[in-house]
Amino acid sequence: MAEREFDNYLARSGATLEGSRYTAYLAVTPRKSGFPMYFAICENRSFRDKTIAETAAAKALADMLGLEDDGTPIFPDGYTGFDDDKPADPPP
Repeated sequence: MAEREFDNYLARSGATLEGSRYTAYLAVTPRKSGFPMYFAICENRSFRDKTIAETAAAKALADMLGLEDDGTPIFPDGYTGFDDDKPADPPP
């Protein structure tokens, strides 16, 4: 689990088991009062391994530009959470 502090919120990354696969998430908790908000990360992907899901969530937390006033994460335009810039493996 990774954490980032913001003026009014604390954001944490993590993974949770849903059925037989893990989902990566960000939890954003208000500093003064209120309940945490959970945001699924890499929603088009599920993970068989908890460590890989936690790594993906921590990467998303690091890639975040900040938070909206209501605590919603802000990501760069076109951000997917995947390494899209990485070249594809050549065919065997």
